[in-house]
Amino acid sequence: MSLPVVIVGGLHAEARRTTVARLLADVPGSVALHHDLATAAAGTVVRTIRDAEGILSASETPLVNDCACCALREDLVPELLRLAGDPATRLAVVELWDSVEPKAMAEVVVTGGLTVTGVITAVDPALLLPYLGNGDDLADRGLAAAATDQRTVADTFARQLEYAPVLAVVDSPEADEEDRELLAQLHPTARRVPVRGGHLGDPAGASGRAQGEPRSPLVAAAFAGFDVEAAAAAQHPACALLPAEADAHGVTTFVWHRRRPFHPERLYAALEDLTCAAARSRGRFWLADKPDVLLHWDAAGGALCVESAGPWLASLPDAAWEMLPPVRRAAAAMDWHPEHGDCCQHLVFTSPGLDRDGLHELLESCLLTDAEYAAGRDAWKRLPPAFDTLLEV
Repeated sequence: MSLPVVIVGGLHAEARRTTVARLLADVPGSVALHHDLATAAAGTVVRTIRDAEGILSASETPLVNDCACCALREDLVPELLRLAGDPATRLAVVELWDSVEPKAMAEVVVTGGLTVTGVITAVDPALLLPYLGNGDDLADRGLAAAATDQRTVADTFARQLEYAPVLAVVDSPEADEEDRELLAQLHPTARRVPVRGGHLGDPAGASGRAQGEPRSPLVAAAFAGFDVEAAAAAQHPACALLPAEADAHGVTTFVWHRRRPFHPERLYAALEDLTCAAARSRGRFWLADKPDVLLHWDAAGGALCVESAGPWLASLPDAAWEMLPPVRRAAAAMDWHPEHGDCCQHLVFTSPGLDRDGLHELLESCLLTDAEYAAGRDAWKRLPPAFDTLLEV
């Protein structure tokens, strides 16, 4: 039987360590594999393997192409295969370093012939808003995974949070109802599992559980199973299951959906206000001067990333549909319009204190007017290409 592998990540380092310690305590025969990229500036990555009792081994692996994350990729699968050869190892817990994103590592593990049975992001609810609002570059915080790493704290944390189907939510005396509601609205489809701290050998661990007693929710999540392809599809802007409208405990999720393209100049002029309007916003959008291109909106920490996500399906010939993943075709079919097909605006904004009415008014003002819309696609394409710099066209 192949060795089950669960990936535990997240920028909330204490929450992550608590979650890993809980798994090691609750699953006899489990070991945790961790690559510490903090030493990358010295030219090496430190690999440790530990169980519930402590460190089993520690060694260094050199950088690959001056990239700490590349070294992790090269070293991870061979180490996991070695662990899989030990019949005493029941579960391998891959504890990711702070800024390493679980998507890339899950795909590396599966490509290496191993089985990922769970992906978990550990979260301290009290730190949720401070991290989502942090627009600092990872490099400025000593968290970059490579010399060329240009990610920010906010966008990295958002992806870590939204990729994982399970969130390990640690006890946090500082967290209030607003923090917990923000977590629920940001990733409403995630399974949220409470995690208590404590000594590794305390009665809550496996040794204190009577034979036949049900697994803890965290252990059940670690063995629940994980579909890498489905998880990747769920992150694609055309297929993502975006949050629904919600309003509770001072936190609001506003969903804006329209069937008319944006005027590129008016939208560009509003970008700063739109980006700063919410702690997190994401989705897909439609520009009049690029009517065949599905564009991805991804904002956190006061910074916005806009990129092309390929063509709208409505712009493709029927024969091309057969080459697309079924999930993409299904998502388009569910949102199909008789005139525009899958072309649309679908943006979601989530934040405490969200000015929903003001945001709605600003977004509406960026759409084509009735006269501009009636001019047709040929006229739309002649509008000033305000987004070419952002899209590096």
